[in-house]
Amino acid sequence: MNFSRKRFLMSCLLLLASGWAAAAPLEVAGVKVDDSVELAGKTLVLNGAGVRTKAIFKVYVAALYLPQKANTPEAVLALQGPKRMHITMMREIDTNELGKLFTRGVEDNTPKSEMSKLIPGLIRMGQIFAEQKKLSPGETFSIDWIPGKGTIITVKGQPQGEPFKEPEFFNAMMRIWLGPNPADWRLKDALLGKPA
Repeated sequence: MNFSRKRFLMSCLLLLASGWAAAAPLEVAGVKVDDSVELAGKTLVLNGAGVRTKAIFKVYVAALYLPQKANTPEAVLALQGPKRMHITMMREIDTNELGKLFTRGVEDNTPKSEMSKLIPGLIRMGQIFAEQKKLSPGETFSIDWIPGKGTIITVKGQPQGEPFKEPEFFNAMMRIWLGPNPADWRLKDALLGKPA
């Protein structure tokens, strides 16, 4: 085989290999993350994904899906249309404790003047998680915003009760990860699509 033919074949192999790499699903800490999802008849793109760590433990992988990319918390919250925060557990966790952590996350990132409006929703959200008892590695939940319906919490593929109607509730939940005092700074940057 002459040299130019070898080069041609090597180039073809490299192009094929790079095509396969591009088509491969994204993995974050061993968890497959879709690059887009369908929600309320719209295609949402993956804005960013990362791992929530506590001390040295990996707790869950979070993935943020939006109608279009946004790289600041303000831009994420201002975007019109459906949105999704999708969580895949990496450790078993007591869901009653998880509900309490989320409530604390909202309190840490919401002005005091807005908290009174959120209390009924936070109580109901806490009950939703408490009823699950626990989440095991590989199990998932999503927090979706669907315009005209509200916030829907889906646990293990099952929507939980009536939607939370107030747009403030969804934004308050997003601030757990994207607010001024996020659960995990590295995760915040990852969800906003910033390089590690």
